[in-house]
Amino acid sequence: MTPPPWPPKSGASRAVALQILRYGPLSRSEVARRLDLSQGSLTRLSAPLLESGLLVEADEQPTGRVGRGSRPLDVVAESHHFVGIKLTGERAFGVATNLRSEVAAEADAPLASRDPGAVADTLASLTRELADAVPSVTALGIGLGGLVLDSSVVARAPFLDWVDAPLGRLVEERTGLPTVVGNDLTALTEFEHWFGAGQGLDRFAIVTLGAAVGYGTVIHDRIVLGPDSGVGLVGHWPLDPLGPLCPDGHRGCAQSILTMPSITRLLSEALGRPVDYDDALDLAEAGDPAARAIVDQGGHGLGRLIAAVANLTLAERVLIGGEGARLAEVASDAVQAGIRLDRDRRASPVDVVVHLADTRKWCRGAAVLAIQRYVLGMDDGDL
Repeated sequence: MTPPPWPPKSGASRAVALQILRYGPLSRSEVARRLDLSQGSLTRLSAPLLESGLLVEADEQPTGRVGRGSRPLDVVAESHHFVGIKLTGERAFGVATNLRSEVAAEADAPLASRDPGAVADTLASLTRELADAVPSVTALGIGLGGLVLDSSVVARAPFLDWVDAPLGRLVEERTGLPTVVGNDLTALTEFEHWFGAGQGLDRFAIVTLGAAVGYGTVIHDRIVLGPDSGVGLVGHWPLDPLGPLCPDGHRGCAQSILTMPSITRLLSEALGRPVDYDDALDLAEAGDPAARAIVDQGGHGLGRLIAAVANLTLAERVLIGGEGARLAEVASDAVQAGIRLDRDRRASPVDVVVHLADTRKWCRGAAVLAIQRYVLGMDDGDL
């Protein structure tokens, strides 16, 4: 059976479908209110979407009034499927999702080589494995840490030693699927924007901790992107004028205080033996003085960074994610002290939500890039 087509890439019909995709099921009156449409206009616009099978009437919901209940409109999420892949320096992690980025299957594969062609072979094989779990795949999204041009060419990806690698074209040639390549943090931000903890918020930000510090923001319900998205500029944000040096020579910047390598290096030097990141956090929780001091230094810096983000963007919520997100929990008191230091006491409390490491979420973000390419005909959110 041929999947139902998406509405045109612009116009009121698309607006109706997008509202229901992102926020549904919704009553007809709620859709009309959100889009400032009359009931007659909504009926005219939704009729062909229902006839095509893209929308359905959900189960009747009570209205609290005498008479028949409401029949909300919903998208048939299983009408289309997408593959999302998170690419690291050693492995590719992937999921197959429906139209709402809900996971139907997942798989991963090691990278035998970092040569772009060899990586594309691995991604194509992984895509075929995931595609076997769903009726068909509409498009493919790939997220990686680096600077991506035109949703296809990886201009710079240090962890893969890539410069100007045409990954999108290479994967499309091998899979035959429309492929969009993007920065992994942009992909994660879009997932939270459309289907996650940022859904429905006018302004929110996300800070990720791992091998580097990442930052994404949505303002007025649109992700903020520019030519330097993917460069990692937030890593240069100053946090402590007396802090350690980062590789670029900045003293006390986010990169030198908040990353997993910086915390493990500082504690390994203090203890005179190598420790990994989880060991560092475990030791801090157990009360080791050196670990507690170094982890709390990171937590205090994270609090200051959260305060800066909230002060500059008026974010309603700040999400903390990435492999190193546990820092925010182990050093929670220090995080709050850092926020208080740089936050006006009259300001609203900052809503901080911590999401511990979840590779699937990064993959779902990559799938959202593909979903957006399909439903918007572009590479980033339009709402």
